[in-house]
Amino acid sequence: MESPHGVYRIGDRGEAVAEIVGKLQRLGLLTGGHDVYDEATAHAVRGFQQQRGLMIDGIVGPQTYRAIDDARWRLGDRLLTYVPSHPLSGDDVLALQAKLQELGFAVARVDGIFAADTQRAVTEFQRNMGLPADGTCGPSTFKALQRIRPMATGGRPDALRAREAVRAAGPRLSGKTVVIDPGHGGFDHGWEGYGLRESDIAYDLASRIEGRLGATGVRAYLSRGRDQGPDELSRAAFANETDANLCVSLHTDGSMNPDAQGVATYFYGNDLHGATSSVGEQFAGLVQREIVARTDLLDCRTHAKTWDLLRRTKMPAVRLEIGYVTNPHDSARLADPAFRDVVAESIVVAIQRVYLPPEQDAATGMLRLGQLTV
Repeated sequence: MESPHGVYRIGDRGEAVAEIVGKLQRLGLLTGGHDVYDEATAHAVRGFQQQRGLMIDGIVGPQTYRAIDDARWRLGDRLLTYVPSHPLSGDDVLALQAKLQELGFAVARVDGIFAADTQRAVTEFQRNMGLPADGTCGPSTFKALQRIRPMATGGRPDALRAREAVRAAGPRLSGKTVVIDPGHGGFDHGWEGYGLRESDIAYDLASRIEGRLGATGVRAYLSRGRDQGPDELSRAAFANETDANLCVSLHTDGSMNPDAQGVATYFYGNDLHGATSSVGEQFAGLVQREIVARTDLLDCRTHAKTWDLLRRTKMPAVRLEIGYVTNPHDSARLADPAFRDVVAESIVVAIQRVYLPPEQDAATGMLRLGQLTV
């Protein structure tokens, strides 16, 4: 039967499943048309999720559905224009952004979302080519893009601009804005284990970080209240509305395997298309190293993902998975308020280190809250 919640898994059937199967077929990931979500469909979905930097679970939820829909578009398939209330997204937008960037036109980030910065880049390209500069990518603009060879550049322009923006912001934390996103919330408790709930731990950590950032003069905003549980799109929209400098999303992990443990940090990146947030990657590395240096959590490293909060925030964003509540060691550490203080300090120090020039930076694990530049 049709899944009532927009989430499709093995055993579901109906028109929506047939649509998903059809799109997977057109992407070359599945053969044979049917309207039943079977093991072959789940296998194809897992392959797609791995390829696209999504959560690999073989289930089509809202985010995976949007990604499958985005993947069907090729540059030139449709008119591309900026719609503020509902920006277009897709592989065609991503290809357009990559091409504009290669040609030296300023796109904030290659993320497959046709936002205001992409419209400005298209408009500038059109002016240079003597085309009507309306910011809409139609047949004449597509043809012009195909004719022009990429310029030789000394590195990715978006990465250079992002690093320059960090440098220009200066080393002081005072006056900067940071959004702290406690994962899950409301009826969604996330992972549970050993008497702990992911949503509760995330909110407690967020409150500790908020207090420490406030003491340094940072405007710190939480993306949700204690009993709220907005979806990732709403969280990303909130972060964008604050015009924040950075965003930190807090989670714990879990597994059916009780031996699974450790901390990992994620940033926006899509290996398939070579799109990455350069400052997000730097920030993730700083957070990961500070936590590993100051705690006994296993180092599960940093990874590129295309999750909505990482992709749709305008500012550099990272997501932390701080230990496994289903692991006896990690859960015991997470239950300790003193340990949570150490994690909070690690994250605040990492935020400071994003802005410190090399000559003012300190070795990992050595900088303390009292030494922060305020």
